[in-house]
Amino acid sequence: MKAFEFVSVNDLRSATQALGQDPDRAKLMAGGVDLLSELKERIIEPDQVVNIKTIPNLDQVKLRSRGLTLGALVTLDTIADHPEIARDYTALAEAARSVGSPQIRNVGTIGGNLCQRPRCWYYRDEAIKCLKKGGSRCYAADPAADNKFNAILGGGPSFIVHPSDCAPALVALGATIRYSDLKGKIRSVPAEEFFILPRENPGQENILKHGEIVAEIFIPAPKRGTRSTYIKFKEKDSMDWAVSAVAVRTQTDASGVVKESRVVLGGVAPKPWRSKDAEAVLNGKKFSAELAQQAAEAALNGAAPLSQNAYKVPLTKTLVRRALTHTVTG
Repeated sequence: MKAFEFVSVNDLRSATQALGQDPDRAKLMAGGVDLLSELKERIIEPDQVVNIKTIPNLDQVKLRSRGLTLGALVTLDTIADHPEIARDYTALAEAARSVGSPQIRNVGTIGGNLCQRPRCWYYRDEAIKCLKKGGSRCYAADPAADNKFNAILGGGPSFIVHPSDCAPALVALGATIRYSDLKGKIRSVPAEEFFILPRENPGQENILKHGEIVAEIFIPAPKRGTRSTYIKFKEKDSMDWAVSAVAVRTQTDASGVVKESRVVLGGVAPKPWRSKDAEAVLNGKKFSAELAQQAAEAALNGAAPLSQNAYKVPLTKTLVRRALTHTVTG
């Protein structure tokens, strides 16, 4: 690991100033989980690390009648163990609980979880300069590549999958992400629009410019009859990222008709993948096992597996069906 200067700041404006204009010179640290791994693997070698854990009030959980506000420094452990979040924003609590180990959840933050970098092993190999690191090609796209964990939806020119568990849950819950721009002004964007595909910018996974910082996340209060869940399949039972995941939110009436729904896939695309096709199948119809299967089929419309990850298609369909059944019938 390259030696660096460690700087702590007291507000977001000071953090932006400390980061400067050169993205290679300075990097931001919240919980530091992903940053430390990138430093140790020499994927990044900044001269300075800017610590924002010293900024007051960014670790607050605020529950109001209109919704839930989470500061960017709220830990995943806090979210996972919060009884009101588990009751009213279940998908987010389940997603936070699925991350890593208790030790990681104790220091990992919601802001850091949303902004972490890809786990593709071509990106994580310091000897490989892939498209994500300014190279000219995505090595995972090669037919002979080991790409069993890469994207089947939305891929190209890079085929990474977004590593965040909380991101699909927040999109499903209709969250808004608030961030400090380069002038210190707080701006808001729907979570669905915060994340971007490689075709929009191969080197980034979200809209933030260097120096812009996530400040907080707002989730509107659920309507009557709304339930949500997050289901994750991983290769190892502990400390693993999603091979495939599904976040679902449904609002049903007393007769079992789905009034409104959101179906968001994780682990299969370079960003949380909202399936409006699946939602169109569900909305306005009485829920049944057959309807869940139809929605699951629709959720994978357009899937284009690489040489080793076609298994993700039936796997994800199963997760969609299970998640929908859980939210509607319990």
